[in-house]
Amino acid sequence: MAALGRGGKVWVFEPRICSRTGCGLKRDAQLVDRKVREYCLIVEGAYLSESEAEHALRDPFIEDWVEQTGRFRIHNMDEIQITPGVTLGSLGVVMLDERLFEIASADPDHPLTEHKAKGVADALRRQDMFDEIKVEPRDQDGS
Repeated sequence: MAALGRGGKVWVFEPRICSRTGCGLKRDAQLVDRKVREYCLIVEGAYLSESEAEHALRDPFIEDWVEQTGRFRIHNMDEIQITPGVTLGSLGVVMLDERLFEIASADPDHPLTEHKAKGVADALRRQDMFDEIKVEPRDQDGS
């Protein structure tokens, strides 16, 4: 039996007979490091720098936030949810080539799973700020 913990770690419970009474089950918890496959988005758009692409990523969500709440402050970046479990402030943008960018989690304790990456991709498609959006596994070296 296992339960998911923070940062890709899993608590593993091994049921066994109680040595003192000889009946029932006793649980020994052991923290096991489980590698979660990290995903990213590869996006294409008419942006000349990482900064421009980052603005294209963030601006529509910030505008929606302002419409809903009436104001925006920089600390709100970690409150604006793009998809369940992914906040706007947790994403980073890296330029790979001309007009080609990678969007991935900037928080090593909360990588984008395939499910979360697909949710972010759907949200970005609705905002229509990038020409092409693909979900791909992220390289093991973190790039």
